[in-house]
Amino acid sequence: MIRVVLPYHLRTIASVSGEVELNVEGPVTQRSVLDALEARYPTLRGTIRDHTTHQRRAFLRFFACEDDLSHESPDALLPDAVASGTEPFLIVGAIAGG
Repeated sequence: MIRVVLPYHLRTIASVSGEVELNVEGPVTQRSVLDALEARYPTLRGTIRDHTTHQRRAFLRFFACEDDLSHESPDALLPDAVASGTEPFLIVGAIAGG
């Protein structure tokens, strides 16, 4: 079971509170976790990744085990602690402004 923590605005869109738990088949990568998340919560499609390119949206970051994985390959394996459900995969809303 993969644990995913969403920022408040995405929890609202998905109508969930707190952490989300997902079953991910095959290798646990950013792509497979996000595919499973969007399959379970279709209202999130296009909010985390672009509909066409599947690129991460500019104001979202991905973290696991205190590491920023935002610029890693979407097909790179996530840490074992995330794959085992010990640690969550975090989707964090970036803050911008001046």
